[in-house]
Amino acid sequence: MNKRFVATAVLAAAISTPAVAQMSVEDQIETRQAAYQFASWNMGKIKAQAVDGSVAFDQNQVAAAANAIAAVANSGMSVLYSRDSANDRAENTRLKPNFFEEPMKVQEIAISFVREANALQELTTAGDQAAIARQFAKVGETCKACHDSFRAK
Repeated sequence: MNKRFVATAVLAAAISTPAVAQMSVEDQIETRQAAYQFASWNMGKIKAQAVDGSVAFDQNQVAAAANAIAAVANSGMSVLYSRDSANDRAENTRLKPNFFEEPMKVQEIAISFVREANALQELTTAGDQAAIARQFAKVGETCKACHDSFRAK
């Protein structure tokens, strides 16, 4: 893994930690849900154009969607997860408490999400629809890994 990335992630978490202390649990939940909904909406645009073909492929639109997904992945979302924001302590969330009991697994999935989202973003500049579709699947796998492990049905 890129040492610069790790240093940047650690620095971002350290700088943003005071911000989470200022956010209510409800705001943490609402903010992270909004970010993931935005990423999901952009995943849908890529899926329609590069995977399903239900919408004509537009490289600029796909690149914009990939940029948005990468922005969410690189935004320091970890600060929006306090122990009190799990579904055993808060309402309106499907975050399972085991999220806080398996930090290495969380970190592994988060790093994979960032890596795969960044790779998708890079691939869109070439416009190779088949390569974008393959990388899109890898991003989706990271989302599924987190949902399978840490999201209540």
